[in-house]
Amino acid sequence: MATLQGILADKQIKSDAESLAVWGKDWTNGFPVAPSAVVFPESNQQVQALVEYALAERVGLVPSGGRTGLSGGAVAGNGEVVVSFDRMNRILDFNPQDRLVTCQAGVITQSLQEYAAEQGLYYPVDFASAGSSQIGGNVATNAGGIKVIRYGLTRDWVAGLRVVTGSGELLDCNAGLVKNATGYDMRHLFVGSEGTLGLICEVDVRLAAQPAPQMVMVLGVPQVVDLLNVLAGFNQRLTLSAFEFFSDLALAKVRAHRELPAPFATPVAYYALLEFDEGSLDAAGEAFEYCVEKGWVVDGVVSQSQAQAAALWQLREGISESIAPFTPYKNDLSVTIQQVPEFLADVDQFVQDSYPDFEVCWYGHIGDGNLHLNILRPQHLSVEEFMAKGHAMSPKIFALVQARRGSISAEHGVGLLKRDFLNYSRSEAEIRLMKGLKELFDPAQILNPGKLLKA
Repeated sequence: MATLQGILADKQIKSDAESLAVWGKDWTNGFPVAPSAVVFPESNQQVQALVEYALAERVGLVPSGGRTGLSGGAVAGNGEVVVSFDRMNRILDFNPQDRLVTCQAGVITQSLQEYAAEQGLYYPVDFASAGSSQIGGNVATNAGGIKVIRYGLTRDWVAGLRVVTGSGELLDCNAGLVKNATGYDMRHLFVGSEGTLGLICEVDVRLAAQPAPQMVMVLGVPQVVDLLNVLAGFNQRLTLSAFEFFSDLALAKVRAHRELPAPFATPVAYYALLEFDEGSLDAAGEAFEYCVEKGWVVDGVVSQSQAQAAALWQLREGISESIAPFTPYKNDLSVTIQQVPEFLADVDQFVQDSYPDFEVCWYGHIGDGNLHLNILRPQHLSVEEFMAKGHAMSPKIFALVQARRGSISAEHGVGLLKRDFLNYSRSEAEIRLMKGLKELFDPAQILNPGKLLKA
């Protein structure tokens, strides 16, 4: 500990049991938590010094942002030092001509969104945990969220990075340039690398023009395949900002939890939530009438105010919170949009055949093929028994993903939770090359050890 105190002030080091428990994990449950210390660097140079310390002491470093991850990517279970970016939370620069903001990795996502709005601009990457997640973590996991159908992923808004590698080098990647044809763009190696190649310290983020006021429409859809027909029908007539779906079971859970009214008098098997520019209301009305005529939609409601739009969004955004008491076994999966109906039906059939007393709660970003599968724990099973059954189910579910060349982790990352299943989405050749990159950027294997790739 004396070596750490030579790098950082006392206020930047915590080793009490409560702090270790809080900063040593993320939102994932089921993994042991046992860091040796938590440190709070305030500059790129201090991060470099921490890497030098880790190399000398042969200790792992686990980067920690808002700790909202769901794959165990920020869990420290083997005496590692947790590197929290909570104190590296400043906006460093704003370039209005390039619509470019430079911020430290610990800036809260929502804070960046609010800063962009103050400049008359827009940061479009958005998700339920935006109020606590941090930009560095967003980049490390290539965070997606509810606006991907229109604005893309975090990767699409990262114009540059300052990153400290596992050998202590500070790399300045791309420097905010739009065009840079000078070979390998290493910026994109760090996006989605889950802190295994380098510690992200600063991010150049490109901002967008402010969108028009948005309207929200919720539709009742009888069959999964109808969801794709509805998506196509609307896409032909207007530009959507979001296209989400949830099952009637998911709606029942969120309504009970938040005491919300039903959107329609009669329940429907599935619901679609659409967001679009206010100026596209007439086109949305035409699309709605077309879908009703085709039998793809049986009912619908459209927001009449911003307050009502927010209330309709609760039906989708409140689901994860509402099912938490059921200790769900979660899977974050993706296939191509065309394959969604068949894939969803195959998973439902597998769970029904294997565990008929398990409830399956579906929701997600169907507009980009991302499905959130939540299997709810029956009351008669302990958490340990249920999780064991979930782990036994995963390989069979992942095999259904693999057969469609999909992803076993669409947006939550691999971390510890899915590390041993990476081969269901990546070939032997890809994994070998990924390990080679890890060896190149982190030769001593000190950066987020044990995550993403097996040793």
